[in-house]
Amino acid sequence: MQFTSPPNQQAYYEQVWDLVRQIPRGKVAAYGHIAQMLPPPNGVEIEAYKAFGPRWVGGAMANCPDGVPWQRVINSQGKISERAGAERQRLMLEEEGIVFVKDKVDFKKYGWKGPGEEDGPTQESLF
Repeated sequence: MQFTSPPNQQAYYEQVWDLVRQIPRGKVAAYGHIAQMLPPPNGVEIEAYKAFGPRWVGGAMANCPDGVPWQRVINSQGKISERAGAERQRLMLEEEGIVFVKDKVDFKKYGWKGPGEEDGPTQESLF
């Protein structure tokens, strides 16, 4: 079955935005990681969701309202996807203290594990 967008697009986008609002400053998550944290929409098989979920999260991020830290969602390689606004996204992340090495972010260091992760910065990360 081919899905170009989730069955109830607005409801799915709202879930994505609510989750992305929880990513703390100085952390990032991949589109696919965000999708994995959300249940598949009703009527969507898990295998189809694994295939299409990251794209749907990308669609949500492309349409997000003000107040959603869209810059904290990057691709699975730890890179900023090529598109309009990519340079601004990198600058915003660097302002949050995220370091890029060869245009990549280290998920081990900066990756957000999800709601409930210890959010506070360590003393070392402040300097």
